[in-house]
Amino acid sequence: MILRPVHDTAADASAVRSIYQSAFAVPPLADRERARADVRTRRLAAADQGGCWFAVDDREGDGEPLGVSLSLRREGLWGLALFAVRPEAQGKGVGRLLLDHALAHSGGCLRGMIVASDDPRAARRYHAAGFRLHPTMAMAGSVDRTALPATGGIPVHLGDATHFDLLDSVDRRSRGAAHGEDHLALLRTCDELLVADTLAGSGYAYRLGGRVMMLAATSRRVATALLIEALARTPESDSTDVRTVTAEQDWAVDVCLAVGLSVSTRGYLALRGMRPPTPYLPSGAYL
Repeated sequence: MILRPVHDTAADASAVRSIYQSAFAVPPLADRERARADVRTRRLAAADQGGCWFAVDDREGDGEPLGVSLSLRREGLWGLALFAVRPEAQGKGVGRLLLDHALAHSGGCLRGMIVASDDPRAARRYHAAGFRLHPTMAMAGSVDRTALPATGGIPVHLGDATHFDLLDSVDRRSRGAAHGEDHLALLRTCDELLVADTLAGSGYAYRLGGRVMMLAATSRRVATALLIEALARTPESDSTDVRTVTAEQDWAVDVCLAVGLSVSTRGYLALRGMRPPTPYLPSGAYL
C-alpha cells in the first residue's frame, strides 16, 4: 500500500466522491451535491496538500484509490474533513495508514476537531488518537412555521464576502480559529449567508436548502436568532436538517423541538485539546 497526495484536479475530486459513495453506501449525488463536494476537495487539496492523501494498492500501479483522508489546519486548529475507505479494503490497515498521515498534518496544533460518523471502528481510532467523543444529535423534519419563535429583537440580514473579517472574528471567539478562505468556498456552495452584528453579540449561519450548514455566534441569544431566521427561510418544500448538535447546544435543541423537528442521535463530535465550542454548529466539510 502506498500513499499519494490528493491534487487540486477534477479527476482527483471525482475519485474522492467515488470513495465516499462506496464507503458510506451513498446513492449517486445530484449535480449540485457533486459540485459542492468537488469544491470542498479542491479547496483542501490546494490549501492543505500535506493533509490530503489517497491510499493506493501498489500492486496495481496507478490503480483506483482505495481510501482517502482530507484534513486541514487553521490557526492552530486541525480538522479531519473526510476519512473514507472502500468496503473491500476495510480491516486491512488502510484506514490506520491514512489517519496516521492525516494526523501528522496536525503537528503544532493545540486543538483538533472531527465531525465523526457512528462507525465504531473510526470512533475507536479517534479515541486512541487522543480525541474525546461527544455524542451528537440531528434534528429533522418539516418546520411548523406557526410555532417559530421571535428572534428576540436581534436583526439578521444577508451577508456576503465583505463580512468575512467579522466571520473570522466570530470563529476565533467560538472555536479558537478563523476559517479564512473556507468562507469563500461555503459562500459559493450555500444558498445564503446570514449575519447578525449587534451590541448583544455577533454571528453567522450558512443555509443550503433546508440544511443549516454551519452556525457560529458570540452569544446564545444571537445564535438562537440566527437559527430561527435560517429555519424561517427554509423552503416549505424542503425537509429541514440541523446536525452535529452536542448537549452544550441546548439553545438549538429548544428551537428545533419548538418548531416540530424530530431529534435523533447521530455520530460524534470528536475533540482534542478543547471543549465543545458554543454557540457553534460545525460543518462536516470545513469544521
